[in-house]
Amino acid sequence: MVLESQPERASINLRAYLDRIPDEKIRQYQPGWSDEQVIEWCGDFRDDGALMTACCERDVDVHEFRRVLEQAIAYRNRVRPMLVGTAS
Repeated sequence: MVLESQPERASINLRAYLDRIPDEKIRQYQPGWSDEQVIEWCGDFRDDGALMTACCERDVDVHEFRRVLEQAIAYRNRVRPMLVGTAS
């Protein structure tokens, strides 16, 4: 996953949030979903369309959420074989 050179709190919190989503749920995500479907699947967006995160200077919208989620999925797909192979 590529981070900005000086990530700020909202960026860090979003990645931490995504790290806590179980792999089973992450694997349900479909890139072709509408923004509304992503918001419903996530379940943690406010009525104003921003992700509910703690201690952030700015809001995270569904477009940023989707972009970072897809980076997180790509990372998990790369490392999953190594992690599953050592989990026995």
